[in-house]
Amino acid sequence: MAFARTCSVALVGVEGVVVEIQADLEPGVATFTLVGLPDKSLTESRDRVRAAVVNSGVDWPQKKLTVGLSPAAVPKSGSGFDLGIACATLGAAGRIAPDALAGLVMVGELSLDGRVRPVPGVLPAVLAAADAGCRQVVVPEAAAGEATLVPDVSVLGVRSLRQLIAILNDEPPPDEPADPDTAPAVPSARLAVPGAGWCTPSALGPGAYRPDLADVAGQHRARFALEVAAAGGHHLYLKGPPGAGKTMLAERLPGLLPPLTETEALEVTAIHSVAGTLPAGQCLVGEAPYAAPHHSATLPALIGGGNALPKPGAVSLAHRGVLFLDEAPEFSGRILDALRQPLESGHVVVARSAGVVQFPARFLMVLAANPCPCGRFARQEGGCECSPMAIRRYQGRLTGPLLDRVDLRVAVDAVSRAELSAAGERAEPTADAAARVRAARERAAARYAGTAWRTNGEVPGHELRRRWHPAPGVLAPAERDLERGLLTARGLDRVLRVAWTVADLAGHERPGPEDVAAALELRTGIPRGARTPATREPVG
Repeated sequence: MAFARTCSVALVGVEGVVVEIQADLEPGVATFTLVGLPDKSLTESRDRVRAAVVNSGVDWPQKKLTVGLSPAAVPKSGSGFDLGIACATLGAAGRIAPDALAGLVMVGELSLDGRVRPVPGVLPAVLAAADAGCRQVVVPEAAAGEATLVPDVSVLGVRSLRQLIAILNDEPPPDEPADPDTAPAVPSARLAVPGAGWCTPSALGPGAYRPDLADVAGQHRARFALEVAAAGGHHLYLKGPPGAGKTMLAERLPGLLPPLTETEALEVTAIHSVAGTLPAGQCLVGEAPYAAPHHSATLPALIGGGNALPKPGAVSLAHRGVLFLDEAPEFSGRILDALRQPLESGHVVVARSAGVVQFPARFLMVLAANPCPCGRFARQEGGCECSPMAIRRYQGRLTGPLLDRVDLRVAVDAVSRAELSAAGERAEPTADAAARVRAARERAAARYAGTAWRTNGEVPGHELRRRWHPAPGVLAPAERDLERGLLTARGLDRVLRVAWTVADLAGHERPGPEDVAAALELRTGIPRGARTPATREPVG
């Protein structure tokens, strides 16, 4: 009996489980049996591995081959096990020294000609290997930059199975031509550098156009709401006629958010790696992501799911960034209601027959809607042709429980001729507003130092009331609105959170009457005479 083992990683959501790949060769009829709960794509690896080994110039063992994936109870999917299965088989056949495979974690797909191709989820796989104590990983050369983001792990990037066999046998590796379809982001074919993390600039590039708030004409109230949303992590609802600038405002919100921290960047990159949406040549997502699914998107596309083990949906792809739902009433009611749980918890749990997966989903949601199906309801010049029943039905698609979780509700009016004429003077750019947002976030982070929270939108209401008191009596107007039914208990907590954010933007030590009035206006839409800290323009 001949036996060899190595390791790979099975991904369950964005979490990984180190899997031991065991290869056993025994005399008998030449067969290839794969056990350990593999899915269809993994079962097909038998043909891929056999062809890759033969085309790499190595004889395939003509014996009874059994490959086991342990732990057997963990579902395993994908082609990322190909490289490990091939090396374990060659180790059992004596083509590679079994000791050379000890302690290695291998992730990669094999082409029929022996080339090693990248697979989704390399970063979370290497993170899982590092957490399990593994310090040496082998990945496709094209994914080596992604793997080196994990500190204290030596990464070996290879182009082909022939190359890896030579390296493990202490032979000079052949010079393989780079695969043009999977060219690496950095010129390193056989690197073994512990923790040599690197990243490339944003996919937009330094000279590419980036949406700027200076492009938006007028809309002082909505611009202030955008600033509050970015500073405190508050969800935003923009309601107004077509062409008023709702989409323009939403597209400029990511530019107000600060760069991701190292931990946040790894979280976001791991999600996009699993989903296979990392931009070409970009190993680390360092800026807030932006997701804007079409209103025809299905529930699995938005929340996450799939036929086998679930994949991340738009809410997870927008983790630590912005999720924009344009034409929100056109989305399915089931989809909108499914957002309520991740809005509160910051994660989404997807259950399927193959298992239960949890994805991070702490995003900043922006809803945009017209006032009615034709979009002209409540305009001064009139012209709305919708019946009262159609208007109520259209507006009722955004349910009360969903809107109760939205902190800021702003009416976006049609842009006037005067505002369009003044647009040539260039309004305040994104950089100025982003500086105020950054300063406000720094004040909040200093206040919540030593806790699990960093922004006002994350802090539970009872903690704000118990540990960080506003000025005496300033909540009286909000409490009166609660008694009149204009606010729910949750709504009162959210007004307090927004008031803290307005105070942070204004540089106040704690919320005062002006800050609470602004928060109430942004929540209820009822004018309270408050003025924005930045422009001194009326909020309402």
